[in-house]
Amino acid sequence: MPKMEASSSTSHDPALFHAPLLYHPRRRSSRPLKGFAVIIGSVVFLLSLVTLIVNQSPEPLASNPSSVTEAGSYSMAAQPRGTAEGVSAKSNPSLFDKVGFNWTNAMFYWQRTAYHFQPQKNWMNDPDGPLYHKGWYHLFYQYNPDSAIWGNITWGHAVSTDLIHWFYLPLAMVPDQWYDINGCWTGSATLLPDGRIVMLYTGSTNDSVQVQNLAYPANLSDPLLLQWLKYPGNPVVVPPTGIEDEEFRDPTTAWLGPDGSWRIAVGTRFNTTIGTALVFQTTNFSDYELLDGVLHAVPGTGMWECVDFYPVAINGSVGLDTTALGPGIKHVLKASLDDTKVDHYAIGTYDMITDKWTPDNPEEDVGIGLKVDYGRYYASKTFFDQSKQRRILYGWVNETDSEADDLEKGWASIQTIPRSVLYDNKTGTHLLQWPVEEVESLRLNATVFKDVVVEAGSVVPLDIGTATQLDILAEFEIETLVLNSTEDEVSDCGDGAVDRSTYGPFGVLVIADDSLSELTPIYFRPLNTSDGSLETYFCADETRSSKAPDVTKRVYGGKIPVLDDENYNMRVLVDHSVVESFGGGGRTVITSRVYPTEAIYGAARLFLFNNASGVNVKATLKIWEMNSAFIRPFPFEETLFQEMVAST
Repeated sequence: MPKMEASSSTSHDPALFHAPLLYHPRRRSSRPLKGFAVIIGSVVFLLSLVTLIVNQSPEPLASNPSSVTEAGSYSMAAQPRGTAEGVSAKSNPSLFDKVGFNWTNAMFYWQRTAYHFQPQKNWMNDPDGPLYHKGWYHLFYQYNPDSAIWGNITWGHAVSTDLIHWFYLPLAMVPDQWYDINGCWTGSATLLPDGRIVMLYTGSTNDSVQVQNLAYPANLSDPLLLQWLKYPGNPVVVPPTGIEDEEFRDPTTAWLGPDGSWRIAVGTRFNTTIGTALVFQTTNFSDYELLDGVLHAVPGTGMWECVDFYPVAINGSVGLDTTALGPGIKHVLKASLDDTKVDHYAIGTYDMITDKWTPDNPEEDVGIGLKVDYGRYYASKTFFDQSKQRRILYGWVNETDSEADDLEKGWASIQTIPRSVLYDNKTGTHLLQWPVEEVESLRLNATVFKDVVVEAGSVVPLDIGTATQLDILAEFEIETLVLNSTEDEVSDCGDGAVDRSTYGPFGVLVIADDSLSELTPIYFRPLNTSDGSLETYFCADETRSSKAPDVTKRVYGGKIPVLDDENYNMRVLVDHSVVESFGGGGRTVITSRVYPTEAIYGAARLFLFNNASGVNVKATLKIWEMNSAFIRPFPFEETLFQEMVAST
């Protein structure tokens, strides 16, 4: 029996039992994603290669992840909301052959998160212009003040002193000028050395042309930055010749070049298929020059949105300001792919003289290699937190239920827990993402399970009480290795946790009920390779997370390096309808949205499982119940907070 230490008052020895998890449907064939990368030196060179690229017929990326599902029965009944107005799809697929579930108000209420940021009501999408100013972290976000579906996009605004306990503030920017009347879309903040703050954002004009606009605080001495002014000379950047009017958006945070000029990158595409980041330079943020060539471009990846570009220290334990250059530094280029609704990144080298970026591994280039998050996640953005010398990452997580359900519950979408980002100097190939340390302030009572033996084909209940809000640290060790296994093993995450192989899958079942009629497995899947080594995948299986038929449910995951001196470790943040899973110290991350119908409130439980066919695993866990963040409107009327604002 496992050894258990707990600060809670109740405990019991877990008992092993077999469960429906072991059912094994027919396997699908593996679908490896192939790609290639081409560094294109200039716009002219790009266009001259179009014919050659088309003739080479690279394997296409999925046109939309919503069209590929676990049952193959979902399809887009009409053009997704947002696409017609020149941004990525914001609506979910129409599940035309699925009967809507009879959700109750109690179920909807349970789905709302307790410590993830989300507005009081209505629709939210991309994070905008995050920054730290006079003791306050600022988060702006795409927001519809009128409805729980996308439209009338304004900038919502919230502040926090710790990135966890947020206060809602009045709207920061509204679409009220000809250059943004169809939407104040995504943008980024740049903090200048003299203390000024400049905000660049995309506006959709009265003719639906995407332009880049400048805004700045009305009063820099205001720690809450309540009022923002739009530059009278907007727009400051318009689509260059050869760029589609509706495919030119989301300016990055600026970085300073060795010549004293600032640079920004803007996402676009060429010939509808070549994802591209253009570079503009400026000395005053009101006048811009398009530089020759491009920062980078990758054929076959389609429109690049929400481009992010920042340095990471090879041997450092702190983040870097965007302007950091020199030896010991690599640069991360990230793009949100409009065609697939996935955030991809790559690590490479930035030439500050030519303003070109080159990936370390062309076969893992932007859009064809590593993902920022392998789950339900998009439009991520980082900023440098100068107060703690760290780079912080936000990401938007939208719903997987229907728009009708969103309208009924009155809200849609959340932001992930902010994550710190560092270069993984052990592998040299990955970033490490980890929840900011401040989230640990929400930890309440802890329960520890030591050396729990989970036999092959078994499930172990973990007695922690209600399991709706948790922070889980888990480490797994394979007890014995099976040499020369000849079992036919499917690559990647297979059909989910039911797809058995010699070494796995094994992990935890979150948001599950006692009978395991609803559950969400988070797991490792080590697989034998031809050279006798193990190749490991980190996965999340939503296929049985809910009995509701009108919810999109998928298997997510990606390959994860597990070095010779490492065990299999994960951290899982559970917060009602969102599960954020960090494998291998944050090398591979998966965000899941789940909408159970029975595993809610006091019925939510936590289990260990091992669905391997040949080995036992040993697990050690520390599990905290998590408090709520009590996100609320800013208490302007409270004297204590007035004094706090004045002091900062």
